[in-house]
Amino acid sequence: MTEDLIIRKTGRVGHISLNRPKVIHSLNLDMCLGMTEALLAWRDDDEVEAVIIDHSEGRGFCAGGDIAMLRESGMKDGKEGRAFFYKEYQLNHLLFEYPKPVVAFMDGITMGGGVGISQPAQYRVATEHTRFAMPETGIGLFPDVGGGWYLSRLEGRLGQFLALTGARLDGAECKEVGIATHYLPSEALEEAKQRIAEKPDRIEGILGQLSGNIPEARITKNLDKIDKFFASDRFEDILAALEADESDWALKERDTLGTKSPQTCKVALRQLKEGAAMESFADEMRNEYRIGYHVLVMHDFLEGVRALIIDKDNDPKWDPATPEEVTDEWIDAIFAPLPETEEWKPL
Repeated sequence: MTEDLIIRKTGRVGHISLNRPKVIHSLNLDMCLGMTEALLAWRDDDEVEAVIIDHSEGRGFCAGGDIAMLRESGMKDGKEGRAFFYKEYQLNHLLFEYPKPVVAFMDGITMGGGVGISQPAQYRVATEHTRFAMPETGIGLFPDVGGGWYLSRLEGRLGQFLALTGARLDGAECKEVGIATHYLPSEALEEAKQRIAEKPDRIEGILGQLSGNIPEARITKNLDKIDKFFASDRFEDILAALEADESDWALKERDTLGTKSPQTCKVALRQLKEGAAMESFADEMRNEYRIGYHVLVMHDFLEGVRALIIDKDNDPKWDPATPEEVTDEWIDAIFAPLPETEEWKPL
């Protein structure tokens, strides 16, 4: 068992705490395997009636996946990175299909891989510290771990906006748009966990009782703008709509999109369009594994991580450099099925 997780039974629940505070609990392969093993053991354990997922300490629930490892792997043959995606997506799917209630405490930074282990949970608790985002377009990756499923099912075009811009939502906003099911003040979390461990059949009531006053969700003021400007599934149309408008809001979002990988933005729009029509979450994960399999070894991901995470010059040189140069054939190749022996399969 990895020391990057604290796994125990508390009362009548199984309790998993992410435990890599120095990297805001970013997921590595051992953590994915450890969580999967615990969840499979508890699935058939009558002593475990529900599962809690949280983090041990520090300012975030989970900042994502092991990006440095993924880049190193992508610069070689991609084998290690693909193995990580494969197991991470199996964990995401296991949580999605899990027969017992799961409560995820999204206290603090919840991004990328952290979204993947919190969104499948039946109960998703935000706090005043929550900062939710899928910022992958900025590093040439894509909003994976089920992003094509969850984001495409948000009201209007909010999912497309979040996928393209990497915009952050606070806890109140997460509750307002349905990313979180409950909003608790952070000082109530310990009591919530204790009470859930004692009475896992009363989760809904416990979270409801401890809910504090929810601040105003600022995102609601922009939802009509988001629906208008991000209406199209063509990236060029979205850019043109923003450019044609004189407002500060449109200008700011246009500038934001100008820093993102055009390839990834086109991938994300297609991923959400296909995800909205997916019949099952397993279909979604199979699609995302194909994308990840290809993107991992491509220029934009390697360059994006270099620019934003390693060298921190924040000046990635995308290739193709413009949306027009990212052809439909280019995107088709990223979504292409894999040889039967390589395709993703659920546990």
